[in-house]
Amino acid sequence: MGGTTWFARSRCSGAPQHSPAARERAAQTARIPGSTNTRLDSRWGRRWEPRVASPFTHQPVLLDEALEWLALRPGAVVVDGTVGAGGHAAGILERTAPGGRLIAFDVDPEALAAARERLSGFGARVRFEHASFRALGAALARQGIDAVDAVLLDLGVSSPQLDHAHRGFRFGADTAGQTPLDMRMDPTAGRSAAALLAEADAEELASWFRDYADLPGARRLARAIVAARERAPLATAADLLRVIGESGVGRGRRHHPATQVFQALRIAVNDEIGALAEGLGAAIDVLRPGGRVVVIAYHSGEDRVVKQRFRDEARGCSCPPRQPVCTCGRRPKLRVLTRRPIVASPAELARNPRARSAKLRAAERLVEQAA
Repeated sequence: MGGTTWFARSRCSGAPQHSPAARERAAQTARIPGSTNTRLDSRWGRRWEPRVASPFTHQPVLLDEALEWLALRPGAVVVDGTVGAGGHAAGILERTAPGGRLIAFDVDPEALAAARERLSGFGARVRFEHASFRALGAALARQGIDAVDAVLLDLGVSSPQLDHAHRGFRFGADTAGQTPLDMRMDPTAGRSAAALLAEADAEELASWFRDYADLPGARRLARAIVAARERAPLATAADLLRVIGESGVGRGRRHHPATQVFQALRIAVNDEIGALAEGLGAAIDVLRPGGRVVVIAYHSGEDRVVKQRFRDEARGCSCPPRQPVCTCGRRPKLRVLTRRPIVASPAELARNPRARSAKLRAAERLVEQAA
């Protein structure tokens, strides 16, 4: 049976208010072997499988910078927590040759299949995990790995997820009626956006729109959604766009208010902030003495979590500032390497405008505090 063509993955936030370049997407094609990725989605009672897509060029964001701050050496053991189609991963494997190993995580089975194909030439040096990076500690333990030399987390939703209506992340008017409110990065697990919209109360909905997208009128939209679902379920992007329009939220603003609404729902569906908090902790814990963690974020919410976690782990003591003697016993785990986030160079921006919103932060595990 012939293979299915799939986009290689490129990271972007999908939120123009934080990432003006999010609409500028690029990746290269890869082949997914046969139909081995077909699965049954019991929630929807239909089979889920990769879709056919046309090619475009992939340019990993901040590739050279990420490789430099990871401080890679031959033989290093590295985790790529969001491998996508393998752009950064290929560079890591090249830098750590001939004996370096990579453990590649991704929650999206389509992206993972693309990465398998792209990185097939590296053979047994790369292992793949269909899992969120929030579970990297347990996954590494199953493989008998107790410590690694570096961890890379390249955050954000991928271009193929945004570009294909069947994934439910987009709200283009031309396809809105056929776009299911799904938004799961792993289409085989968890609750869809439609399910959350059907179950969440007005207060919870408002908190998502406010906390995850800074949406003015969050409470008004939440009440409108609750009222609309009493008349009929919200099942497609067109259904949600109609409620947004009727609520009057975001009128007169530069960006379509659906941009913020869809971003907030995506974050809620995939628990992205919770996953990042857990994944950062797991990454820090698994680093060996002198090991490095590098995170590339694409919107302010993600970057704020990374910045604060690095700062807390570098400070150690969590006692109140006015307490004269430390009683918590916490000692610093990290040395922050990037006082300010690293951003794309003018040359990279010229060839890849979507890198405009990317911010890279790096930290190193302190030797005296490593397990």
